[in-house]
Amino acid sequence: MVSSLDVKPRPVFAILLLGALLWPIALCAARAKVEPPLFSYVGTARAALGEGVTGAAAIEVPLSVTPAGPLFALAPLVEQLGGSLRMGPGGEGYVLAVADKEFLIGPGSRSMISEQEIITLSQRPWMGDGGLQVPLDLLQRTYGEQMGNGFVWDSEGRLLAVDRRGAQQLPVIVDTVHVRGTTTLVLEFPARPRYRVVEDFAGVEVHMLGDRIDTRVQPSPIRDPLVRAVRISPERIRLELDPQAQVSHYVLKRPYRLVFDIHRGAPQDDTPQLALPSDRPGVHTIVIDPGHGGSESGAVSPRGTQEKNLTLALARSLKSRLESRLPVRVILTRRSDSELSLEERTAIANQNKADLFISLHLNSSMGNSAYGAETYFLSVEASDEAAAAAAEAENGFSGVGTVASPDGDPLYDLQLMLWDLAQSNYLAQSQDFAKLVQEELNTALGLRDRGVKQAPFKVLNGAAMPAVLVEFGFLSNPDEEEKLNDAAHRAELVAAMVRAIGRYRARLQPRETAEPTDDEAGQ
Repeated sequence: MVSSLDVKPRPVFAILLLGALLWPIALCAARAKVEPPLFSYVGTARAALGEGVTGAAAIEVPLSVTPAGPLFALAPLVEQLGGSLRMGPGGEGYVLAVADKEFLIGPGSRSMISEQEIITLSQRPWMGDGGLQVPLDLLQRTYGEQMGNGFVWDSEGRLLAVDRRGAQQLPVIVDTVHVRGTTTLVLEFPARPRYRVVEDFAGVEVHMLGDRIDTRVQPSPIRDPLVRAVRISPERIRLELDPQAQVSHYVLKRPYRLVFDIHRGAPQDDTPQLALPSDRPGVHTIVIDPGHGGSESGAVSPRGTQEKNLTLALARSLKSRLESRLPVRVILTRRSDSELSLEERTAIANQNKADLFISLHLNSSMGNSAYGAETYFLSVEASDEAAAAAAEAENGFSGVGTVASPDGDPLYDLQLMLWDLAQSNYLAQSQDFAKLVQEELNTALGLRDRGVKQAPFKVLNGAAMPAVLVEFGFLSNPDEEEKLNDAAHRAELVAAMVRAIGRYRARLQPRETAEPTDDEAGQ
């Protein structure tokens, strides 16, 4: 679970890394006075390196053992496995380069940074014999994931077995989907390949590093407005794109998928746009997501009230009220009883560079006694069992374009990279906004305070802006169902949301924004 300490905004420092790479406060935390670990052993370990390890040459590596596990000197392992290790910017921390990625490591800090991802380690790296000493999971997250190396630690024999993987020949499945001006192109592999992504003036290339592509099966001809062709050779995959196309990419796992989001210039939406500069701080564009739709009804009451219809009614009303009260542009992910995948909903917010993403839902539970509103923000772990159940229920309505879990676990792909698209302060801002929403729903309507909670809601994953999911009440409760079907009650809910958004916006741009009064928000 993400604690209140974990979600405070983290300042970042610039680092020259083929441009600018983010260096969060992990290193600042390392500067603070941190008690040294309790060592149960300080000495050396043998590291056996080679394919299959059998008969592999062994080297001596300085070792420290703590209650949390072993710490290995990194420098001698880098010398044997490849890559590079250097001091960080301004002599702060270390930069470990493996294949096409660089990892920023702060001695004394459990946070390791890779591009915009913050990786929490099992224990803090420490300065000891042989220089920087690191835990086993750091080796697995760097050399293991980038180069396919395997690491097995024998504590009794003090032997670190490193299996250096040979070249793989991997087939690739190419799939594309075009939604609302954006093409999502997916390269799916049966195992993680070693590669580097290179962009040029005419497209994107995925260069294989050691591994090779099985070219016996070529992709079908691409018929897409933004992707002209996909050409595959053993050494590379080339995406030939429209000259005006812009592209970003990220990774999904289980199975391993390299995903490219491609659009032509600024994505367009048929919602009328206000003339608001995109680089001003504050809240100018809000994306509201009416939960479910189409064949996905969501929660259904014993009397037949469907969640999808009420969320759409609430979203339409909220859009109208916001645009009449605040100088904001509001976009709905759906404007009718249409079906969208969870990924598409977040993508719409990202494409439109939203400053807030709000997903509207209604709850349900076993029995009919549960009542009240809840507001959620994203976390890998749920804050309690009820929050976990709510996330599992919403994630189960996966919609179009999602892939079922191979092992039957509906949360299998929710071991989230919270920082995949978002920078570290979005989570803290999401928590702050969620508190304002919950306060307004509680105080204005006298609702039971079910509180601000954290859960791995798939629809919030990847949102590059503050994002919350609001459950307005329980359709399983007959009294609440009756209220939710009443337009006057829904208007009160909408008014509470307008006030919360107004308060949040006023915090970010106090000279421009006056909070809506109770009368204004309720009109």
